[in-house]
Amino acid sequence: MPRNDTRRPRPAWWFPEYAPVGVDLGSPAAVAAYDRNQGTDSAADDALLDRLGVTEGTRLVDLACGTGSLVVQAARRGAEAHGVDVSEEMLKYAQARAERCEVEPHWHQAGFLDYAHPHDAPADVVTTGSALHQLPDFWKQQALRNAAAMLRPGGTFYLRDVIFSFPPEAADTHLGRWIESAGRAEGEGFTRADFEAHVREEFSTYTWIMEGLLERAGFAIVSHDSVSPTHAEYLCRVAK
Repeated sequence: MPRNDTRRPRPAWWFPEYAPVGVDLGSPAAVAAYDRNQGTDSAADDALLDRLGVTEGTRLVDLACGTGSLVVQAARRGAEAHGVDVSEEMLKYAQARAERCEVEPHWHQAGFLDYAHPHDAPADVVTTGSALHQLPDFWKQQALRNAAAMLRPGGTFYLRDVIFSFPPEAADTHLGRWIESAGRAEGEGFTRADFEAHVREEFSTYTWIMEGLLERAGFAIVSHDSVSPTHAEYLCRVAK
């Protein structure tokens, strides 16, 4: 069962991180469809874990872990793997995946803002993929500060998300092209309507804004790859 004892108190003025943003993933059917649409790939997870140097004994925290594939793959190689997500249904799905693989990661029902990692057991690696866009930029900054605080000195932070590298004046062109090319038929992946909802209702930002947020959170950017005009990844180190 997910552990709920790892949340810090949430003031009344905090962002409502537990309310659905974009597509509602509050039912088992919706979570199963999400896992299918995102195209979970254990080989891709392993390739990322190799890049991040995750081996036996590495303490990894995956924020907004979703259906838990990266956490499970980390646990399979002997890492102390922690999956954090606000969605109880996501964590149930992730737990079932772990049971099928006969591993026992640690699951925490908490968010970017209120997850409180133990100070006496800092993480070696913190990751988050395709989720930070659920927070407006002010709250992204708070989330990144929280991520930095849970890492040991010199620890690694990895971010992958919808992050825009096109110039603002070209937004219509690039967003229209992305929505048109990425949308799939219902049941075959995320639909055009899903991507339209993302742009309309969620909070993806520009690379130049994200880089400022990372640096102000205490991260040094080791590498950055804008894999497309609408997607980017960052590998960072926290200050020693």
